[in-house]
Amino acid sequence: MMHLAFLLLIICTDGSSSQKVCSNQDVVEHLNLTGDNSVFRMTRPVLDHKRPTAVQLDILLLALLAVIEKTQTFVPFVWVIMKWHNERISWDPAQFCGITHISIPKEMLWKPDLCILEMTQEDESPQNPYMFVSHDGTVSSEEEMKVVSTCEMDVHKFPFDTQRCNISIGSAVHCVDEIRVFPFSNSSRATQFSREVIMTQGEWEFLQLTIRSQNFTTDDRLWEFLIYTFTVKRRPLLHVTNFLLPILFFLVLDLASFFIQDRRGEKLGFKVTILLAISVLLLILNDILPSMSNRTPLIATYCIVTFALMLLSLLETILVTYFMEKDKQNTFITDEKRQTCKASDEEKPRESLPMGHQVHSSVQGREGDALLLILEQLKEVQNSVDLHLVWRQEGGKFGLLAARIDRSFFIFYITTVSLFLTLIFIAWTT
Repeated sequence: MMHLAFLLLIICTDGSSSQKVCSNQDVVEHLNLTGDNSVFRMTRPVLDHKRPTAVQLDILLLALLAVIEKTQTFVPFVWVIMKWHNERISWDPAQFCGITHISIPKEMLWKPDLCILEMTQEDESPQNPYMFVSHDGTVSSEEEMKVVSTCEMDVHKFPFDTQRCNISIGSAVHCVDEIRVFPFSNSSRATQFSREVIMTQGEWEFLQLTIRSQNFTTDDRLWEFLIYTFTVKRRPLLHVTNFLLPILFFLVLDLASFFIQDRRGEKLGFKVTILLAISVLLLILNDILPSMSNRTPLIATYCIVTFALMLLSLLETILVTYFMEKDKQNTFITDEKRQTCKASDEEKPRESLPMGHQVHSSVQGREGDALLLILEQLKEVQNSVDLHLVWRQEGGKFGLLAARIDRSFFIFYITTVSLFLTLIFIAWTT
């Protein structure tokens, strides 16, 4: 009986030990992680101060919030992942029911003081209050950040431009002897992950994310930074339909205005209206493009040359209108001369009435009437020829000059517009 009771006691004891219950709090108490324990928070977590802390970093693009050309501001929403090794923290998972990692508040452990050089505003997005600690001392922290940073933009090919904006991240206090920063993923892997997790892009299309390391030397100390370069491409459809095509349509209308018969200045008023419409679009362009740029944007060249061609067309119309008005004045003078000549012709038959009377007396009947009629018609033909020669010499030369100028300028206008549009298209697409 005593042996049986002893065996039952052993079985019960083994059963209770196999059903041991553990919690994360047991690990925290084992590591002596408390809110007032400053040993884990004040200094780098290394046992030998000569050994640098290696920080693995990964930045993934979650959303493109804004790319503002006017202020040259790049606003991405990124996911920042950091991993480093804490040499003061470790435990055996077998002693704590297989627990391999725990989550603790970020205030309880030291974390790298990484900062972004291009950042211009403090991040106001909600922060993740916890970090993960593994049994081997690996600490990982994840943050979602709204980064408002500066970016040197090249708007030369706007709206077919591609921008490259950098995020340089590194330690603000520790040099390369104390903290080494390494990328967790290479460029192709970071690009692939960003395309998988990206939520919105808006006007811009994300192309790729490249990672490179760069060192800076200040005060005889070497600092290491990781530079993440985001390459984004603008979606130009909105600007093409709202800006480029209307200007092209106005240019086509200006070309079509050469076929308008100029009466009472309708052609001149039409061209002035088109010129004013282009001026309004130039004001809109001034609000879009930044005031400081290394090179003149192609869209500005496109608008200025188009405006100059229309202005030249307007001046040509004014010149042609002037010559046509001058021709009308000379035609009016010629009409006065014609009336004067006609009046003199009406007086001549009266002076030559005796001759006609003699002819009428000598020729009898119908033959005499026919001869008088032929004589009067010959005199009218001679007067018409004389008046036409006077009009060709005095009244028609300005009209002929206006027609030649209009025809020559139309050929020059079509040639210049075709050549300019071809060159600007090649510059935009190459």
